[in-house]
Amino acid sequence: MHTIDEHAPVVVRLSTVIDAPLASVWELHTAVDAWPAWNPGVESARLDGPLRTGASFTWRTHGLDITSTVREVVPGERIVWGGPSAGITGIHVWAFERTGDQVTVRTEESWSGAPVDAQPDELRSALHQSLEAWLNALKSRAEQSH
Repeated sequence: MHTIDEHAPVVVRLSTVIDAPLASVWELHTAVDAWPAWNPGVESARLDGPLRTGASFTWRTHGLDITSTVREVVPGERIVWGGPSAGITGIHVWAFERTGDQVTVRTEESWSGAPVDAQPDELRSALHQSLEAWLNALKSRAEQSH
């Protein structure tokens, strides 16, 4: 099982509860090409081929062009991706758990690299805001569709 870098200078963990079926939340979150339609923080996103371990996708968020590689996929439960951008190595874990008629979504991400070493507090704050906005957008769209 892949995890974040627990020793990275920036680690953020957040979660939310979504009132929608697990299958709907999972499908929404893993349809990479559709991210810009519901997530205002994602300017573009493109997955070439099926979403599976070893697949890469390119996306643009907050002015950064990122290529992420999927490290693990457990359908309906967990997805892990990561990669470098602008000197920062990010590892992102998403976990999905059915709780009655709701879904608990947990996200944790680590950032390391020279830019992070230079400004850990500022980048931790930026990552926290970004992940919080992502979770809020996911929750809003999933609950609208439900």
